[in-house]
Parts: sequence; structure tokens; C-alpha cells
Amino acid sequence: MADQQRTPSSVDAVADSYVDTLARLDPLFATEAGIPGHDHELPDLSPAGHEAYAAAAREVLRALDDAEARAGDDLDATDRVTLAAMRERVGLDVESFDAGDHLSDVNNIASPAQGLRDVIDLMPTATVADWENVAARLTALPAALDGYVETLREGVARGQVAARRQVVEVARQARELAHADESFFTSLVRGPEVDAVLDGSSACSLVRRDLEHGASDARAAYGRLAAFLTDELAAHAPERDAVGRERYARASRQFLGATIDLDEAYAWGLDNLARVVAEQEATARRIAGPGATVEDAVAALDADPARVLDGTDALRAWMQETSDGAIAALDGRHFDIPGPLRTLECRIAPTQSGGIYYTGPSDDMSRPGRMWWSVPPGVTQFSTWREKTTVFHEGVPGHHLQVGQAVFNRAALNRWRRLACWVSGHGEGWALYAERLMADLGFLEDDGDRFGMLDSQRLRAARVVFDLGVHLELPAPEEWGGGTWDADKAWAFLRANVNMDEGFQRFEWMRYLGWPGQAPSYALGQRLWEEARDSSLAADGAAGREPDLRGFHARALALGSVGLDVLRDALSS
Repeated sequence: MADQQRTPSSVDAVADSYVDTLARLDPLFATEAGIPGHDHELPDLSPAGHEAYAAAAREVLRALDDAEARAGDDLDATDRVTLAAMRERVGLDVESFDAGDHLSDVNNIASPAQGLRDVIDLMPTATVADWENVAARLTALPAALDGYVETLREGVARGQVAARRQVVEVARQARELAHADESFFTSLVRGPEVDAVLDGSSACSLVRRDLEHGASDARAAYGRLAAFLTDELAAHAPERDAVGRERYARASRQFLGATIDLDEAYAWGLDNLARVVAEQEATARRIAGPGATVEDAVAALDADPARVLDGTDALRAWMQETSDGAIAALDGRHFDIPGPLRTLECRIAPTQSGGIYYTGPSDDMSRPGRMWWSVPPGVTQFSTWREKTTVFHEGVPGHHLQVGQAVFNRAALNRWRRLACWVSGHGEGWALYAERLMADLGFLEDDGDRFGMLDSQRLRAARVVFDLGVHLELPAPEEWGGGTWDADKAWAFLRANVNMDEGFQRFEWMRYLGWPGQAPSYALGQRLWEEARDSSLAADGAAGREPDLRGFHARALALGSVGLDVLRDALSS
């Protein structure tokens, strides 16, 4: 539950003000956080825009120093965590800017090319005013992409360009968005949601016109981006996928909020993968009989009609039922779930990328937390054994409980800690921790569901080896070709350890090659979460108390998303 109301401090004032600055500089963040007033805007992605962002970061670090000096001995524990978390996060933003990381920000999943389009999925569309915002954002999109191109050109001048493989892939995505008939923007402005709101009045006709013009401008802008990437940037892009140790170390800190020994983490990744594989193989034999392989178990589970869902309506209903059941079973026993968080909406996403993701509630809780399933074209059947653990990962006790708890806890946490601080290792590590926790608590006693959880854990374990191995160009085990890791060896390795169709595997392969440090943050984050839990329970025992798992969860989630080094220090103080 939320902490008792505390009087906001001078440190909170600095943090709250910085959220307003971030919303102004990055309207995509404002929409994601549910902060009103910016849904018609897009960020300045030019070099000047990045400089303004870095200047704001430097200023808030100075303001934190001043607030701490003024507060003196009046700083409470909440303020101390805020200071540590903001200095770590904002300081790393400045470090990344100074290193020029933004100059080569091109990858297949999480660069501006995707962010400018994906934010539209989060925009409200229930009123005429909502659609006016959509039209304004579409109209602003060409300027935003022009700024992005300007920044990438500066990267060329400074010799900082993404790998050619990523440039080519993003150009392909941009061409899809530019296509007049098949573009997302075309279907957006001509879809049933538009018709349901814009009912034919003269004012609505003007909005429809603006939407059509905006969609046309957006398609043309993505066409120009595709041409730039293909005809200009690709010529300067290196063939080498590896980013090297210096860049990788910075990315690892960005995604974990912790400084780790990268070589030790790679060795742990190999050992952890072996442990997960052994457990999965043992479970496979229980499913398909003595001597059965993992592939035999997959075939047996896929052939079981009781584990198959037909159509997206059945999928959505199953997601909702599974999520609702988890909330009911966990609340009051292993977690204390506030009333507003007992609602989690499960939806089929309007996109078709194949991903499953969570979006948090708005600041005022009027927009609930939502779990989205982006179903690829042509996919009509779904296996529950594969996905039950995913519902726990994205929902409760995973992202929904974690993110929603922070948003709900406005009595204790300032806006920056509730809305703006997201650390992948904390968030994705918690969600992976939640998957294993549900198995430990008895919610995956069915061998098929447990096998699915292990399948998920195997993917995340393999990511650690893949990502560190390729980007640091570490030695590959003999069974994966020996020598030094590269993209081809990593593809064979991924194929052997990821039980998904080839299209998904290709997407993930490209993702890891282009987004260094992010994929390992799941398993490495889980490792750090489990270490924090074990330390807390051991401290309970050493003090003569009954180990209190529910209490650990409450204390940890009450902190919000912070770097994992900050989390460890806060829980041990």
C-alpha cells in the first residue's frame, strides 16, 4: 500500500519541476506518462534539441546539490533515495550525451524511427479534440524526422554511425510506413475509431481533412527517412555489429542502474543457461516420457487441444481471466494490491509486430494499466502453455504491480520517481523475478505451464551470452563455433535456444545486435533482485524474525523504479 502522506521537500520540488521540463522537451514521454498538454507535440530530435535536453539535465543536477545543501540534516530516507536515483540516472544521461551516443541512435526496435510512430497507440481517441491532437502530431512528424536526420548527419561527421545492418532494417521499416495503401498512417485515419467519433459535422470534416493531410505528410516524411538511410547513411555505416567495451559498459549501466563485472556476468550467463536447459530437459521428460527431448515436449504440448486458443477474441479473454485470477490469488497473501491496481485491461494491440507489452496507468489513474498483445499477420492460434508465464510477467505480479504501485504511491513519491524513472534492469528484472516467483509459489505446477516458464527463462539466459559475447567480442564456446562471437555464430546459438518461429528469432537477433545492454538486463536484473531478496530474508532470520517475503515485496515496490545499485543500498539501510 502507499506510504503515509509526507510533506514534499525541496528535493521533491526539484524532481517535480524536472518532470515538467521532461514533458516539454519530450512530449512522447508526456503521453506515455499520461501528463496532459503535450499530446499535439513532438520532440526536437535535432542536435539543438539534444543539447537542450543535456543542458536541462546539467541544471537539475546543480539544483539537487543546492536542495541537499539547504535541507542539511532534514533530509529523510525518501529524499536520500531520490538524490541517489536522480544523480545516477540524470548523470548518466549527461555522460551519454557527452559521448555522442545519440548520434548513432538507429536500431530495429527502440530508436526515434519507431518511437514517433508507436506513441500514437497510447493517444486517447474518444473525442474530437483527441483526434485533433492526432492530426497535429501527424503534421508535426516531418519536422521531427528532419531533426533526427540532422542528428544522424552530425554522427557521420563525427564518425559515430550505427551498424549497417540496423540502418538497412530501419530503412525497410520506414518504407513500410511510407507506403500509401498499406501504411499504418493510412489505416489510422480511415479506421472505425475515426468514424465512431467524427460523425459528419462541418467541424468534424475539417478534422478528417487534417488527419488525411497529416497522414500524407507522415508517409512522405518516412519515405524521405528511408531514402536518407539507404542512399546516404548506409554508405558510412560500419559492417561490424560489436559496439566495444567502452560503449557497452555505459549501456549496461544505463539498463541496469548498476555497475557489474562484464566478464563475470558473461561467465555467469553461460552457467545460468546450462542450469535452465537442464531443468527444461527434465521437465520435457515428464511431459513426453523417458528420453524425450525439448522438441518432443513442444510437439506434445502444441498437439494438446486443451492448450490451444482459436482467434484473438479467445486470446484476449484468456489473458483477462488469467490476469484477474492472479490478482485475486495474490492480493492479501503475498502482496498488498491497492484497489485501483486490481483492474488490468488486456487488449489486442493495433500493431502486428508480435510483441507483448505493458503500458502503465496515467498519473491520475483514469487510464488503467494495460497488457497488449501485438499479433502478427495470419496468426490465429495461440498456445496457453507458452504464454501463461508472460501474463504474470506483464501483469501481476510483474510490470502492472511494479509500475502501477509507483504511480499509485503519490503520497510518498514525487512525480519523477512515479512517472519518469524507469530502469530496465529494475523493471524487466522484476518481471522475470515475478515469473520464477509464481513457479515457486505453486502457480505453475502444471508441467506444461512450467515448461513455458522455463522456455521464457532460457530465452533470457541466452540473451546474456549473446549480447555480451557479440558486443564485447568474447570467446565463443567450442559448441558454438569457437573463436570470437559474431552475428553468424550468435544466430545459430539463438536458433538452438529460442523456441519461436524464425520470424520472431530474426527480429530478436537483430534487436540484440542493435540495442546493446538491454536484452541482458532481464536475467541480470532478475539475478540482482533475487540477491536483494535473499539478503533481506537472511537479515530477518539473523534478527530472530520470521523471514517476511511479503514485507520485502512491499518495501521494494514502494521505492518505485530505481537503479539496482540504489535499490540494494536503500533496502539495506
